[in-house]
Amino acid sequence: MKKKAGLFLALVFTLLTTACSQVEKVRSDGENKEKVQKIIVGTGTQFPNVCFIDDNGKLTGYDVELVREIDKKLPEYEFEFKTMDFSNLLLSLETNKIDFIAHQMEVNKEREEKFLFSKEPYNIFPLQVAVNEKNKDIKSIKDLKGKKVIVSATSNSAVFIEKYNKEHNGGINIVYSGQGSDDTINQIRTGRADATIHTPFGVKLQNEQANAELKAVGDPVQNSKVYFMLRKDETKLQKRIDEAVAELKKEREVSKLSKKWLGEDYTVDF
Repeated sequence: MKKKAGLFLALVFTLLTTACSQVEKVRSDGENKEKVQKIIVGTGTQFPNVCFIDDNGKLTGYDVELVREIDKKLPEYEFEFKTMDFSNLLLSLETNKIDFIAHQMEVNKEREEKFLFSKEPYNIFPLQVAVNEKNKDIKSIKDLKGKKVIVSATSNSAVFIEKYNKEHNGGINIVYSGQGSDDTINQIRTGRADATIHTPFGVKLQNEQANAELKAVGDPVQNSKVYFMLRKDETKLQKRIDEAVAELKKEREVSKLSKKWLGEDYTVDF
């Protein structure tokens, strides 16, 4: 009888121990899952080969695919994209609707006052004057006086041309596109606008994909580095993103993505 009782108690103890181990394992797994922080990445859909929707309905492009590679390097984070018009990105970051912006963001004084930039640039952003391919009058930025230049509000191009106009008394009539790149292309094609400020790779891609009939003229008016933009309090996330970008540069992955999506290696040796 005592032997049976002993066996019964041993069985109960084994079952309890196993159950406790299983509970501990579930709790442990749960703790690991809780440590993974979801990060909302703001980007757009109107920038050809940088952030856009492809023919299969997939969000892709240089900035998008680079963020996906960064995500692989950072197991403590899970990145999720949230797309919107470019003009809404800064407000969404400021109001905590997104955690950082991936959209070829350049540093300027106004942005630095409100936001935090990553320290590792991931490519340069060359800007040139772009006009209709039949235009023979505009050959450089100096020829834009009295002309109508269309840019997207709050974009790198807008920030540059506004500053140039003010500092050089440029006399340029700046207007802002209402429907992204399609509006810009249509206004220049129909003569309602004379020029825009664009990247050479952007001009090339819009000609290939939308028959934009554009050409870049003159020397680059600006070559600036681009970064990810975060909120001021996101120093930890900033550091981890920088570490991941530095690794991807060493692995030549950033260069590879630039060649694939932008046509050339715009990841200079910083």
